[in-house]
This record gives sequence, C-alpha cells and structure tokens, in this order.
Amino acid sequence: MKNIVLVGFMGTGKTTIATKLSHRLGLRYVSTDTMIEAREKRTINEIFTTDGEDRFRDIESAVAKEIAAMDGAVIDTGGGIVLREENMTALKSTGVVICLTADDESIIKRTNKYTHRPLLNVEDPKRKVRDLLAKRAPYYLKADYTIDTGRLTVNQAIDKIVEIVKGLST
Repeated sequence: MKNIVLVGFMGTGKTTIATKLSHRLGLRYVSTDTMIEAREKRTINEIFTTDGEDRFRDIESAVAKEIAAMDGAVIDTGGGIVLREENMTALKSTGVVICLTADDESIIKRTNKYTHRPLLNVEDPKRKVRDLLAKRAPYYLKADYTIDTGRLTVNQAIDKIVEIVKGLST
C-alpha cells in the first residue's frame, strides 16, 4: 500500500489526524519531527535556535528521503516540508500527499498555547501565521488532495482521507 502523507501548516491537525488514521487503517504512524529529534538528540526548537532554519531544512530533507523508502505508513510531516521540491518529489514517489488546511483564525486559535513552535516565537504570532500561510500557499497546492479541517471534527477529516485512499485502490 502507498504511504499516506499529510502536509499542511501547523495547527491544521496533521499529528492528531495521522495518529488516529493510522490506528483506523492498521498502518504504521511516522512523524518527520519525531524522526528528526531522535536523529539529532535535541528538539526542533533547539535545532532552529542553534543551527538555524536552513540546517533544519537540510535534516528534514534527509528524513523525507528516508520516509519515502517506507511502504504502508501514515506520515505526519512538519509544516515546512513542502518548501523544498525534492521533498515533495520524494514523498509523492511512494505516497499520496494530502494537504490539511484551515483558515488563519483556526490556526491561530489552535497554536496560541504552544511555545515549542520556533516560527511563532515572535512578537506578533498572528501576523507571522498570516505571512507564512501566504508564502507557503503555492507549495501546499502541489499536494495531490486538499482537505480543509477548519470546520471538521477529527473523525470527519479521517473519513475524507479514507474515501480518498479507497478511491485510489479501485
């Protein structure tokens, strides 16, 4: 079975949905962020702070290639993995890429309680969310499918993904 790869901005539900989707389908759950932290033996926030975003993106690209070699996994990616074409090419080579989206207000509401988000540790996180969403929008459009999670429950979003996956196997 092809991998199911969830991409999208932080706060769109990738981790929650991927975890529950993997249980529903009986597939392995894989998180790029968890793999990066295990490989580096430090948090993503520490990598950003110490080495910068470019170094983090290099590590993320290596992990994307490693994950693309897997089969039959539900993959939860970091929000910026789409920024490098090589990552999308690798992930699409063995999986269906589904972008989870939400309006900026939903994202701000969902992420305002987290301090571990290095890109939001700024003076005006709302503005940063809007700026990043605008910058990344063309990259997210490269996904095979898009699901707006802004007004869906987790189970409704999972149902939509299951429909997509079933459609691919018929």
